This record gives sequence, structure tokens and C-alpha cells, in this order.
Amino acid sequence: MNYIITYTIYVLILSVLMGLTTWKLFKKMGYNPLLSFVPFYNYVIILKETNHSKWWAILAYLPIVGPIMMSVFHIFLMKKFGKRGAVDAFLTVILPFIYMATVNYGKDPQVETEEEEEEGKKKETFLGSVTFAVVFATIIHTFITQPFGIPTGSMERTLLVGDFLFVNKWAYGYRMPMRPVALPFLQGTIFDTGQKGNPKDDPKSYVDAVKLPYLRLPAYDEIKRYDIVVFNYPQDSVHTSIDRKDPYVKRCVGIPGDVIEFRAGRLFVNNAPEKILGDEYQQHGYLVKSNSQLDILQLYKAYGFLPAQENQTNEGFVYAFQGLTDQTAKEIKELPGVTEMTEIVEEKGEGAVRYKVNADKTAYTKNIDTTNSIYPVNKPWNQDWYGPLRIPKKGDVVKLDQETLPMYKWIISEYEHNKLENKNGKIFVNGQETSQYTIKQNYYMMIGDNRDASLDARFFGVVPEENIVGRPMFTWLSVEGLFADANSTYQAPGKKIRWDRMFKATNTGEANKTSYWWVAVAILVLFFGWDFFANLFKKKKEED
Repeated sequence: MNYIITYTIYVLILSVLMGLTTWKLFKKMGYNPLLSFVPFYNYVIILKETNHSKWWAILAYLPIVGPIMMSVFHIFLMKKFGKRGAVDAFLTVILPFIYMATVNYGKDPQVETEEEEEEGKKKETFLGSVTFAVVFATIIHTFITQPFGIPTGSMERTLLVGDFLFVNKWAYGYRMPMRPVALPFLQGTIFDTGQKGNPKDDPKSYVDAVKLPYLRLPAYDEIKRYDIVVFNYPQDSVHTSIDRKDPYVKRCVGIPGDVIEFRAGRLFVNNAPEKILGDEYQQHGYLVKSNSQLDILQLYKAYGFLPAQENQTNEGFVYAFQGLTDQTAKEIKELPGVTEMTEIVEEKGEGAVRYKVNADKTAYTKNIDTTNSIYPVNKPWNQDWYGPLRIPKKGDVVKLDQETLPMYKWIISEYEHNKLENKNGKIFVNGQETSQYTIKQNYYMMIGDNRDASLDARFFGVVPEENIVGRPMFTWLSVEGLFADANSTYQAPGKKIRWDRMFKATNTGEANKTSYWWVAVAILVLFFGWDFFANLFKKKKEED
């Protein structure tokens, strides 16, 4: 209800601005000037007078697409009054209500004659096609399915670095856009200013001041245990809007109410070993000692993904491998020259342990940072010895004290938007002292398949329902070597397309995935067919 009320207020404000800046132009076209204030119908009139499909007016009131279509309709109106230049179009888009007001209140604006209008339209066919393509793609991107790239190896080998996915945004319930005024196709920022700048200063791709509350439409499916899920990173401090936070993709290993635990790097759900699906490849990190140098590039070609750090010692070579399956680890152990191979498992009771090479490069030692990098911050857990942790469920009544507060702090204050205070050993929620709290939404445990190279829920905590984006459907493009791997001394030898992965289903849990080539063909036919038949119908109508 809050979403609808807020959205209605924005529509009314825009309609008032539209009326104040165009009423005289509507009167010149032969209409009651008050109609310029009427939402939806004012754009129907513009489309009718400029010989465009009147149903397009619906598009003006869709989030993201709406501002684009409004700009297009404003340009139509300005052209109706002879303002066809590039500067006119630019000013209409950048300063719509100011520029339209100058025309509206200018000296006796005149409607174009039919001859002038026909001559102007002949020059705008290409621009119209481009606009249609952008609007069509924006509708698909915003309301149906969103493309998503895999830049890191946290889900190897299930999802490969360089895979590009289409994400179904309706499966778990479509989340309405929360920043309706935004540039199409961009997630959070227009471009990255670089490492020296503050990410918060990067130019945003959306208008943060125009905001709508969270609203999710009914789902036709629910998140199941072991689904691969795309979600917005919960603790992204750069973007305040939930739907503009960085997108992540992980496996949901725990649903609301589950108890998850890692024992020596192996996951247990509800005290039972996790279920391994047919398309899932679990990987772990290993230290390998060798009396001769290994051919890492050849291993890369053989296994496709093999981040490695190499250091030479007095006794030979030491390699820190990430992303090794049990089978890959077995095969590397049998390579000539390999003298010792040990899985990297952090010691129980030590928080956030990392392996780090000594200054003289003779051996690896442990570097204990702080428990602040693990969730929750007051537990002596690490990525290999984690939990047991019960995942919060909507309706749970949880105990609040100094011991449990770190687990629920972000949930109460950030995800469920309450004022939380911890003063003199007492806990206050919205000004009321309390020793318990009722969870308002469901939460999920998102973990990467590449367990030792994944920034996941073990570090940033459980993921709230409102951050869920959708479920990956299929891989539409896969390019090896597209993204550099910061964790490896070695990179892919060049770039190449992985044709065998394209248009294959993503989230089936089956080893042999279904091909979706027909979807690609259908999209192309729909796109080009629509344009072709629309022009054919228009031509036939003109001839009649």
C-alpha cells in the first residue's frame, strides 16, 4: 500500500508540472487546456495528435521505462510545434518542464502544418528505431529477465568466470523497482572512478531522491535449499537503495529455520551432510610442495580454472591452489615432483585465519586478523569451522542480550529498519527497552561452491528476503579469460568463447543441462519481427 501511495503522489506531481507547462499548447491543438493536467490522458492526446499508437501512454507510468517514454512524448509534443532541432530535443530531455514552459508561454506557438510535419518525419526513421530498441530492451531488462555476469570464481566450477546469465526476476516474486528514475541497463554507478577515489563518490546511475518503498509481488515458486540465487549484497554501503546494491550469486544452502554448520570445511545442514547436486562442483584450497616447478599454464588448460600462487623456497616450490575438486586434487597429487599436498583447513576456535607466505618465502604461516570479518563478530568461528547457526525465520521471537545482539544487530537496524540502541548494558528498539525481538522477514544462507575463495554469508551474514533478485535461468554467453583473477599468479591464455556452455540451463541441479537455443531465436524473431510488421502495417495504413 505504501508503494502505491508514494507512486501516486509522484504521478500527481508530474501531472501538475505537465499541465502548468503545456496547457496553452493543448489549447492550440484544439483541446480543453485542463486536459493537460489529467494523468495518462494528456499523453494519449499527444500520441493521437502526433500519429503514434495511443497505448504507448501506458509505458510512461512504468518505473525506469517511464522517464524514457515521457521524454519521448515530450519531444513529440515539441516537434508538433516545430521544435525539431537537436538542441530542442536535448533541452526537452534535460530540462523538460522548463523548456516546454518557454515554448508554452512564448510568443504565440504555432502547430506545424501537415507538410512540415511529414518532411520532419522522413528524417527521423533511424532515431525512432533506436529509441524503440532501447525501450524494448529496457522493458525486458527491468520487468522480465536481467543479464548478470560472473566476474569471480566463488561458484566455480558450477558457474565459470566469464559466464553471463539471464535471471528470472519473477520466480521468487517480482520486486518492484525502488529507484524509478534511472539510466537503463546500469546497476548502481555509471562508471568507476578507480581505486584512488571513494566509491561513494562514483556517479550514480539513478536519482536517489526519487524513491519508492519495498514491494514484492506474489511468487510462483519459493527459494529451495541448494537453489542458485542472485541477490543484492546486504552490506553494500555505497548504495542506500536495496535494488541498487551490488548483485551477487551464490548457492542457498540454508532456508529460514535451518541450522547450518561447517566442520573442517564440510557443510552440514540440520546436522546432516549437505546434498551434492548433479551440476555442483565443490572445491577447496590446498598447499602443494614440489621439488620441481609445475606447469601451471598446462594445468589451467587441462582443468579450465586453477588460481594458484607460486613461491620458490630452498627446498623447492610451494603452491597455494584454490578451486580444487576432490578429483582434481587427487590428480595433482600424483603429478611428478609433488612431494606433499595438504588441504587448507583453518584451526577450530580461531577467527578469520588466513595463510600468508613468510617474508623470506620459505613457508606459509597463519595470519590471524580479527573475528570482525566473520559473522557474527563475537564468535570464534572461521570459514572451515562455522556454527552451528540457526537461520532466522519470519515470526521467530529471538532473545536479545549482549551475547546474541551481534547476531541480530544488522537484522534489526539495517534490514528491518528499526532504531537500535545498546546503552549501559540495556538494549532499546525504537526507544523501548526489550529483551526479545520478533523477526519480520525470512533470511537465507548464501554460500559459494568454491568454499575457500568465496565472500559469502559466513562473512556478511544472512541475506534478507528483500534483497533477493531472482533465479538464474540459463547461460547466454561464456567467455574464458574475460575477467582477470586477482587471486592467481597465472591468467587464462587469451580469450575464447565457450560454445558448449551457451544457452544451457543454469539452475536445474542436473549434470546434463537442457539447451535453450530456442529462447534466443524467439527473442530475435520477436524483436525484429515486431519492428518489421509495425512498419509494414504503418506503410499499408498510409497507402490506404
